[in-house]
Amino acid sequence: MKIAIGSDHGGFYAKEEIIKLLSEGPYEVTDMGTHSTESCDYPDIAHQVGRAVAAGEYDLGILICGTGIGVSIAANKVPGVRAALCSDTYSARMAREHNDSNVLCLGARVLGMGLMGDIVKTYLESEFEGGRHARRVGKIESL
Repeated sequence: MKIAIGSDHGGFYAKEEIIKLLSEGPYEVTDMGTHSTESCDYPDIAHQVGRAVAAGEYDLGILICGTGIGVSIAANKVPGVRAALCSDTYSARMAREHNDSNVLCLGARVLGMGLMGDIVKTYLESEFEGGRHARRVGKIESL
């Protein structure tokens, strides 16, 4: 599975830890920045990750900022992206199973690393159920 990951300065350290975590599994991870804690604009990173996922270059994306709110708003502006801000494993599983989410958003200043790791694992291990949910996702895509 190919994963695009990105963060702003507020999520930089969390991104680095998640990359380490994912390197232990069957994932091919591409770091799309930022590459330091120097202040940067989260919409730029969210757009880059969102575009790559929507274009099919990556299976899924992960975005991290201080709260996760900014990157989720920005990523959802990219046609074809269904970004979900998740702060627990149940929401991460449902985002994939029911909403066919393709970009996970996390808040580094809101969540601890242990929980973020669990959320990422749950999200990546879950799959879209289709069925009645496909109709609803189709409606979202047609908005």
